[in-house]
Amino acid sequence: MRILLAEDDSVLADGLTRSLRQSGYATDCVGNGQEADSALSTQDFDLLILDLGLPKMSGLEVLRRLRARNSHLPVLILTAADSVEQRVKGLDLGADDYMAKPFALSELEARVRALTRRGAGGGPTVIKHGPLSYDQVGRIAYIHEQMLDLSARELGLLEVLLQRTGRLVSKEQLVDHLCEWGEEVSNNAIEVYVHRLRKKIEVDGVRIATVRGLGYCLEKFYVGPLARSAEPPPASA
Repeated sequence: MRILLAEDDSVLADGLTRSLRQSGYATDCVGNGQEADSALSTQDFDLLILDLGLPKMSGLEVLRRLRARNSHLPVLILTAADSVEQRVKGLDLGADDYMAKPFALSELEARVRALTRRGAGGGPTVIKHGPLSYDQVGRIAYIHEQMLDLSARELGLLEVLLQRTGRLVSKEQLVDHLCEWGEEVSNNAIEVYVHRLRKKIEVDGVRIATVRGLGYCLEKFYVGPLARSAEPPPASA
């Protein structure tokens, strides 16, 4: 899951960014409305956390432009405790939820989980793949019901591969999904993350195939009288 945080209070923005990243969300942070509008116009996100009191362009104008582009991106607005009118305007412009400052970090994280689940279309929150299961809300993976100890990057990698089971995922796509802006991540680093993930999940038919020179594929899992058959995608996929 990739989140855009638009907040001009540097102390609050830093704390929220670190907390969200520790929870496994790739989080990009911008400090004014123009940067937020530009990012939303050119990048794909799963959730926008939007302070309404942004400089250069108000949060309400950022939200208005977002909805004018027919975007259904879930939006959580942050407002001052006494700004009922701003809150109402934000909801009328298409915000999905709001929080008044100051707020408890645990509550914000719960609302983030709810909104990202809703943004996924309300589908199943647990993805199953043979003995492997992944809780998209709790961001926890299991093998045979035993919880796996995965880093935030490993969880992000697993999530991308599960969502594209049987399809090629390029290294460039993995970098885009796993990395926050401003961080340099090499192809070698991606290979290290894949290697570590393989050691933890490749049991009883679960397998990440390498499509040499192109990327990776979580092979489809088959259950039946025949043994699991590896079916990586063709190189042209």
